[in-house]
Amino acid sequence: MAWHVKRDPKTGERYIATNRRGRPLLLNPFTNKGTAFSEQEKTELGLHGLVPAITSTIEQQLERTYENYREKETDLEKFIYLVSLHDRNETLFFRLVHEHIDEMMPIVYTPVVGEASQKFSHIYRRARGIYVPYTQRHNIAQLLANYHAEEPSVIVVTDGERILGLGDQGAGGMGIPIGKLCLYTLCAGVPPETTLPITLDVGTDNDERLNDSLYLGLRQKRVRGEDYQSFIDLFVEAVNSVYPHVLLQWEDFLKENAITQLNRFRNRICSFNDDIQGTASVVMGGLYASARITGEKLRDQRVVIAGAGASAQGISDLIVAAMVEDGLSRDEARARIWTTDSRGLVTTARENLPAFKASYARPADEIPTYRAINSEQITLEEVILSAKPTVLLGVSGTPGIFDEQIATAMAKLNERPLIFPLSNPTSRSEGTPEQLLRWTDGRAIIATGSPFAPVNLDGKTFRIGQCNNCFVFPGVGLGAWVGKVRRISDEMFLDAAKALAQHVSPPDLAEVAVFPRLVHIREISHSVACAVIRRAVQQELAEESMLENLEDRVTDAMWFPEYLPIHYDSTL
Repeated sequence: MAWHVKRDPKTGERYIATNRRGRPLLLNPFTNKGTAFSEQEKTELGLHGLVPAITSTIEQQLERTYENYREKETDLEKFIYLVSLHDRNETLFFRLVHEHIDEMMPIVYTPVVGEASQKFSHIYRRARGIYVPYTQRHNIAQLLANYHAEEPSVIVVTDGERILGLGDQGAGGMGIPIGKLCLYTLCAGVPPETTLPITLDVGTDNDERLNDSLYLGLRQKRVRGEDYQSFIDLFVEAVNSVYPHVLLQWEDFLKENAITQLNRFRNRICSFNDDIQGTASVVMGGLYASARITGEKLRDQRVVIAGAGASAQGISDLIVAAMVEDGLSRDEARARIWTTDSRGLVTTARENLPAFKASYARPADEIPTYRAINSEQITLEEVILSAKPTVLLGVSGTPGIFDEQIATAMAKLNERPLIFPLSNPTSRSEGTPEQLLRWTDGRAIIATGSPFAPVNLDGKTFRIGQCNNCFVFPGVGLGAWVGKVRRISDEMFLDAAKALAQHVSPPDLAEVAVFPRLVHIREISHSVACAVIRRAVQQELAEESMLENLEDRVTDAMWFPEYLPIHYDSTL
């Protein structure tokens, strides 16, 4: 790079050294301060005349940018404004979002990032990250080497096939890795210049995209089968060659591919899948916190999951691990989980069940025990009436399936039913908190995947805790980077869930919110990172020396959006 962060040997203060002067500094979002360059910097760096004469403080810049942000009339316009700010001034962008995190988190990520991904080719402004098209499959290492970061900390990669609950967006899926990596920096302080978003462009089966004259991806149907897997193998091989120490996060792959890639590479590279493992961890954090309201033990829970895809398997696996830790055998724990899909209860009576569904399919001889509402399938309502769950989770992407019948059934079975409609974006949520609370007379403990406003019912205000993956994955990435962790294990995600639950305060629980407020996200990420490193050392996946001054080690590594002095250095 043409710039580096250094420390003054006398004072210990950090500063940016660069071998560039003049306009190139203004065009680089990592060195651009806009109107905040000091008089000394303007002279030393050749900036007089290129910026206004007055030097602004970052507080004045924040006032100006927030004023402009508030003038945007739609959420998509706000998203585009923030993207433009991100492209020209990394520090100011992250500081603005940090100062208004509750307001802006839904704009920079879910739910607005879903609409932005759908319209990606129409709102595209400036390149960010690396695009790896199938046509360049034999040149991937060179593509990766074109990036500005010599040793990136985290890669988030997608092939755009299952963007949130919106399906195949092809190259437009790039909005997700960019957004995820924003959260790595915002929530966990991973330095933005070290993060790398990647989209694998293997075509799209979305005819709306293919027929769009402005579509920016390959105009072909998706590559599948052996050719697809060969491409993924080549990509991983290139990552290992060019960036051998990076953490690779798989994001928004089709459920079959998501599980395949996780299992294929988890012991060969430092990687994880946020949809599978991250979602599971944050759900477990919510279950741990909920127990402080219900007073019930985890091993006594009975869990029905609406949805039987990759995230459902990840959630089920981690719940089983937690129940085993709480005293059950593995078989006893697995028997406390039911999964459903569009065809109803998943049972072993079905033919050609995919492996990820078969792992939690109920025994065929259990079928007659369900009350027959529908002779062709065992409905979600039937499952609830027969299984008598204490916990109902939604990862189906089917809006509204947690209707009044489902909610009242859960309320009849439990004094404090746990109902988590987790699908993203908001339009895909299985139910709304207002309805679910009304149907359960305010007794349900609700957590959602997308942000919802507080609910006022019978004079009581319920803050709706968001079961947001940002409570876990940024901290996992921070821990992996700081601790030089060689592999990511399932146990790390269980420890992350416990660390998250410890940050749910008595005031949170008084509002029946089983997740903390986003304003505490950096402290949460710090705790998660430390938990990951401790587990890594225990499992011999990191050096024991990483435990020395662990808390301070993680704190010192966390980047905060503030301007550093910039000095010219011709030796770089």
